[in-house]
Amino acid sequence: MDTSPKTSNDITFDDFKTQIISDYKIAVLSRTCSLLGRKEVLTGKAKFGIFGDGKELPQLAMARSFKDGDFRSGYYRDQTFMMALGLLTPKDIFHGLYATTDIEKEPMSAGRQMGGHYVTHSLNEDGSWKNLTEQKNSSADISCTAGQMPRLLGLAQASKMYRNLNNVDATNFSNNGNEVAWGTIGNASTSEGMFLETINAAGVLQVPMVISIWDDDYGISVPAEYHTTKEDISEILSGFKRTEEQEGYELLKVKGWDYTALMHAYENASDIAREEHVPVIIHVTELTQPQGHSSSGSHERYKDKARLEWEKENDCNKRFREWILETGITTDDELKAIEKAIVREVRSAKREAWSEYLESHKTLKKQLVAILDRASAKSQNKNFIAKVKNDLIAIEEPIKKDLAVSSRKALRYLIGESFQEKQELVEWTNTFLAETQPLYSADLYNDGATGALSVAEVKPKYADNTENVDGRIILRDNFDKIFEKYPNAIVFGEDSGAIGDVNQGLEGLQEKYGKFRVADTGIRETTIIGQGTGMALRGLRPIAEIQYLDYIFYALATLTDDVACLRYRTFGKQKAPLIVRTRGHRLEGIWHSGSPMGTLIHSLRGMYILSPRNMTQAAGFYNTLLKTDEPALVIESLNGYRLKEPKPINLGEFYTPIGKVETIKQGTDITIVSYGSTLRLVLKAAEELKEVGIDAEVIDAQTLLPFDVHHDTLESIKKTNRVLVVDEDVPGGCSAYILNEIIEKQGAYAYLDSAPQTLSAQAHRPAYGTDGDYFSKPNIEDVFEKVYAIMNELDPESFPKLR
Repeated sequence: MDTSPKTSNDITFDDFKTQIISDYKIAVLSRTCSLLGRKEVLTGKAKFGIFGDGKELPQLAMARSFKDGDFRSGYYRDQTFMMALGLLTPKDIFHGLYATTDIEKEPMSAGRQMGGHYVTHSLNEDGSWKNLTEQKNSSADISCTAGQMPRLLGLAQASKMYRNLNNVDATNFSNNGNEVAWGTIGNASTSEGMFLETINAAGVLQVPMVISIWDDDYGISVPAEYHTTKEDISEILSGFKRTEEQEGYELLKVKGWDYTALMHAYENASDIAREEHVPVIIHVTELTQPQGHSSSGSHERYKDKARLEWEKENDCNKRFREWILETGITTDDELKAIEKAIVREVRSAKREAWSEYLESHKTLKKQLVAILDRASAKSQNKNFIAKVKNDLIAIEEPIKKDLAVSSRKALRYLIGESFQEKQELVEWTNTFLAETQPLYSADLYNDGATGALSVAEVKPKYADNTENVDGRIILRDNFDKIFEKYPNAIVFGEDSGAIGDVNQGLEGLQEKYGKFRVADTGIRETTIIGQGTGMALRGLRPIAEIQYLDYIFYALATLTDDVACLRYRTFGKQKAPLIVRTRGHRLEGIWHSGSPMGTLIHSLRGMYILSPRNMTQAAGFYNTLLKTDEPALVIESLNGYRLKEPKPINLGEFYTPIGKVETIKQGTDITIVSYGSTLRLVLKAAEELKEVGIDAEVIDAQTLLPFDVHHDTLESIKKTNRVLVVDEDVPGGCSAYILNEIIEKQGAYAYLDSAPQTLSAQAHRPAYGTDGDYFSKPNIEDVFEKVYAIMNELDPESFPKLR
C-alpha cells in the first residue's frame, strides 16, 4: 500500500480517495493486530500484551506529517503510527509478543522488550551512524509512561543546535535543523512530573517539538477526575499558550475521531514546529480504549454501561468508516472486502511468526532428544534420564527454557559416570548456553573497537618548570581544548554558562564559544539529562551537568530507565554517548556531601561510573570518553578544585584509562583500595601507619563501573595477603561492591591471610560542619585504627592492642 505522506496543499481528489482507503486499511490492520494479539496472550503464547487500539486515527494523521529525519519519542500505544510509516508489520508485532530473539524477525529489540515498544536502527553493523536524515526515526521506548518526555526535549533541541552551531558536520543528523521531534503520551501520564518539567523546559528553549496527548478519559482503570485538575489538560496548559508579546506553545485541541480535523491539525503543527521552532501541543480528545489498558485486565471491570456504550459508538475506526460511507468515497461492500482480507492477512502473519519462532527450537529439541536417548542407554540412571527425555518429547512447542532445563537436569543423573554419550550432552549443553545467553545479555556496553576500554592510556606530560595551579584551572583549560577539538561538544547545566559552573571549571568558556555550546539551564535535573540523551541520540556530544551529586536522584529515573539501558534494550541498534558531569563527596552538610555510589552502581549498569581523585585524572576521563561512544557519569571531587596540581602541557591529549586501577603507593603489609576524595585521607593514614611499622599499599579504584578489568588488585593481594576497602558510602554500599569484585570475581580469597574488611561512612546522612564530617565519614584515625586492628589480629606481639 502507498504510505507516502501527502498534504491537503498538493493532493487531488483521486489521490485523496486513495489516501483515505490506504489509511482505512492501516487502521483496520492495526486494530486486527490488537484483537488477535490479545488472544495470543490469553492462549499463553505471549506473556503480556499492550496495544494501540482506539488511537488509530490521530496516529494516521501524525504519520502523514512525519518526515525523513524526524524523531518519535513515544509510548506503547503507537503501533498504528509505526505501521503507517512502514516501520512495523503484523508479523513484527507477533514476533514482539513471542519475544523472538532474532533482530531480523523482531527488529524492535530482539525479544528484550515487551510488545508495543518501538525503535528504528540508527547504527550500522560496525556501530557507525546511519544517515538519520534519510530515514524516519523512533527513539527506543520505555514503559514508564512519562519517561519518554525528557528525551523528547533533547531530540527537539538537537534541531535547534544544528540550526545555530557553526563548523559542525551535520551530514548524517540534520538538514539545517528542520527536523521535528514528535512525542506521544496518555492523558493520565500528563500528571507525571517528567511531563510538566519537559513542558516548561521546551517552552523556555523554544524547540521544534510536537506533543500529542491521547485522551481517552482514563489512566489504567482510574478516570480523569483523579488525574487532572478540571479533568482537562488543555486548561491546565493554557498558560503556556504563546501570544504576540510572549513566546510559548501553540495549543491545539481536536477530537480523535474527526479525520479531516486531525489531518489539518497535524499539518499545521508540523509547519509551525518545523519552520518557526515553536513547540506545539495537540490535545486529542474523545478517544477510546476498546480492550482496556492491557491484557492484564478487562475494562468492563471499571467502566459503567453508559461509558462502554459511548465508546462503542465513538470508536475512531467506526466513525472513520461511517464518514467514508457518508462522503461516498467507497461502498460498504468494498470496505467489508477490505476488512475480510485484512483479517486473513493478520491471521497468516500470526501463524508464520509463531512457526518461525518455534523453528529453531524444534530443531534443537530433536538434537537433544537424540542425545538423551543415547546417554540414557549407557547410564545406570537410565529410567530417570528417559523420563527427562519423554517429558521433553511431550512439549510440542518448546521454548529455550525447556531445552536448557532438560539438558541440565539430565546431567545431574550422569554425575560420576564417564562415557562418550555423556560428553556429547555436556558439549551440547555448553554450546547451547554459550550461544543463547548473549541473546539476552549482550550489548550492555560497547565491547567493540569504539568502546571505552579500547582507548589506550596516554599519560599527562609536564614541562621541566611545571606550574602548580588550582585543579579547576586544569579542568577549565582541558575543556577549552575539548571544545576546540570537537565542534559537536556542548555543555549545559545549572550555573554552567555565565559564571562557568559553581567551581569555575568552565570559567570564560561561554564568552569564547557562545551560549549554545556552553549554556545555563533552569533548576530541572530530569530534563537536563533528557536534553543530553536526545542530543546524543542525534550525533551531538553533550556534557550534562548535575550541579551536585546529591541532586542526581532527581534525574535517576531517566538515567536508569533510558540512558543506561539504551544500547541493551535496542540490541545495540541505538546509542546515546552522554557524559554526565557532577561533583560530590566531603563537603560540609547533608545535601552537598553525599556519596550514594552503591545506589548509582546498581542502578546504572550500562553506563561507566568514574570517580577521579583529582582534576587531572578527571580531565583525562573526559578526553577518553570523547574518543568513544558510551554514556558515563564523572564525579569530580568537590573539595579538590582549589588544591594545587601540576599543570600538564598536553591538555586535551592525555587519556585516563577506564577499567584500570592505579597503585599510588607501594607496600607489603596490606592492600587498601579507595577512590575519590577519600584517597587523600587513606594516603595520609598510610604515612602514619608507616611510623608504627605497617607498610600499606594504596590502590585508587578510579573507575567503579567497570572495576579493575585487569585484576591488578589481585596481584597486590598476592603480595600483601590482606585487603581493606575504604569509602564514604553507607555500610554495604560501594565498598561491599568492590569487595565482591575482588574476592569473588578476581578470586582473591585464595591469597588472604586475614578476613577481607571494609570501612565506610555511618548509615546516616553526613552531619553538618567539620565535626559532622569527622564523625559521619571515615577519617584518618579510622583508617589507621582499622588497619592496625587487622595487623594486631595477625601479630599481637608486634602490634599490641591500641585501645
